[in-house]
Amino acid sequence: MDMRFSPEELAFRDEVREFIASNYPQELKGGARRSRGEMSKEDILRWHRILYKKGWIVPHWPVEYGGTGWTITQRYIWNEENARAETSPLLPFGLSMVGPVIYTFGNEEQKKRFLPGILSGDDWWCQGYSEPGSGSDLASLRTKAVRAKSEKDGDHYIVNGGKTWTTLAQFADWMFCLVRTDPNAKAQEGISFLLIDMKTPGITVRPIITMDGAHEVNEVFLEDVKVPVENLIGEENKGWTYAKFLLGNERSGIAGVARSKKAIERLKNIANAELIDGAPLMKTDEFSRKVAELEIDLSALEVTELRTLAAESKGRGPGPEASILKIKGTEIQQRITELAVEAVGNYAMVQAPRMEATGNEFVPGPDYSTGTAQDYFNMRKTSIYGGSNEIQHNIIAKMVLGL
Repeated sequence: MDMRFSPEELAFRDEVREFIASNYPQELKGGARRSRGEMSKEDILRWHRILYKKGWIVPHWPVEYGGTGWTITQRYIWNEENARAETSPLLPFGLSMVGPVIYTFGNEEQKKRFLPGILSGDDWWCQGYSEPGSGSDLASLRTKAVRAKSEKDGDHYIVNGGKTWTTLAQFADWMFCLVRTDPNAKAQEGISFLLIDMKTPGITVRPIITMDGAHEVNEVFLEDVKVPVENLIGEENKGWTYAKFLLGNERSGIAGVARSKKAIERLKNIANAELIDGAPLMKTDEFSRKVAELEIDLSALEVTELRTLAAESKGRGPGPEASILKIKGTEIQQRITELAVEAVGNYAMVQAPRMEATGNEFVPGPDYSTGTAQDYFNMRKTSIYGGSNEIQHNIIAKMVLGL
């Protein structure tokens, strides 16, 4: 595989680098190192709106729906440069999850109604998949939707149930939601994919405060919520097909290779600053071995990601390779935070708020130790969301190894 960029690609890289340097808000610098639970809705959307105005908000979408028409290599460069500049990651729920579902399986009216708001950021989406007792075993979900008709409300569904771990639902305008519409069908065959307006009466959002002290996830309760039938994506009881399509795209993106490369660079800087018996921690045999193993694993993951992207450029959608990317990508992300905690030592025990988020004048320890504990705790989730890694191993065993 030739990993060298052509002169045209190098010119594109320079254009992207200059654009980010000139347009990324200075007050959001370091946003990639802050959890979304620490940021306001407006802060999260600022970079989104700048990219939307530029026309660069969805490089991975088809041109006819707002995509850039970039090549796979250009998209790779785009991700690399954003990681290099540590820009705040864009929210995936509209751009990488429900948006592709709508333009792939939705009807023309749904595309016209929902895609513009996803692109502009005017409509904030959340994901209604997991339930208490139905996370990795998603097909066992119990939130039900019963079809009804009345003179007042027309043809609609009545939805009852609850969703959990709903990321940033406190800000959401819409939820894409899996509901059971045929209780007598086999588990996967009785599920439908609904788009639900979060302002609809009967919806209650309650915060879940995570181990890092942030309000990033929520419980969402739905009690006699009326959803128009025109908000059904595709066919009734075929939602599992659309859910798998969405999860394949989500798992590919979870790998986070470019941002892990930047995180390892930061980890090495910390380890070079921390001293053990007068010598940098990075020079010790044990710690340098751990970092080298990380870098080797990340290089292998990067090649796998590039192979997957090359297959996508030829018309293949994300297959079981997405599970491999998800497993290894999240394991690497967790190992990076573990080594960061190890590197800063006792100062990691001080779970102080980040200075840039609070304006505190004093936080014990060096600046780079701030937030290491929060990062460690927050990243425990990565091997669970998007389908737990245990489930991904089962998918690989079945789809790749034929077991």
